[in-house]
Amino acid sequence: MIAQIRGLLIQKNPNSIIVEANGIGYQLFISLTSFYELPDTEQAVKLHTHTHVREDLLQLYGFSTLLEKNLFQILISVSGIGPKLALNILSGISPVELVQSLSSGDIVRLLTIPGVGRKTAERMVLDLQEKAREVETKMTIPRMEPLPADGLAEDVVSALINLGYKKSQAQKAVESVLRQGPEMNLEKLLKASLRVLAVG
Repeated sequence: MIAQIRGLLIQKNPNSIIVEANGIGYQLFISLTSFYELPDTEQAVKLHTHTHVREDLLQLYGFSTLLEKNLFQILISVSGIGPKLALNILSGISPVELVQSLSSGDIVRLLTIPGVGRKTAERMVLDLQEKAREVETKMTIPRMEPLPADGLAEDVVSALINLGYKKSQAQKAVESVLRQGPEMNLEKLLKASLRVLAVG
């Protein structure tokens, strides 16, 4: 079981990356949360990993923090949530906010995550509320660093497209949020855009 990988970031996309370690290129599937934490290509990177084995399929999932990896493993323990949906959930909500939403039973917030319907949200709260409360008691809230605005809208539109939204929908949502106020970083803009899409 591969639990961690350290190497050179060869290629990165919003949903997967390639890391070269000891001459071997490993493909890792990642969330948008981890994507935004990555360095530039040809730079050293270290990720926590989960190895998913199913029949003749072996896939690696990478996470920038141990908290995100733990949440991924907790999510895939829920009936009806596979690795793809778990990554989608972690792309649509920050790990800290997910823990808080599960802990408080905030189904309304969970419903704003693309791909999560009412039954899935209710099942997540039912199965994971106690686990989330345990995680919350040990959790330290990370500081959210502001990011440069250059290319911000384009990055968020790309992220929304990867989550399954049409380009026109994504652009309208991002433009709508940016009109409300210029002070935005990637995470804030993505969250706000997702909320606009959930309402609209």
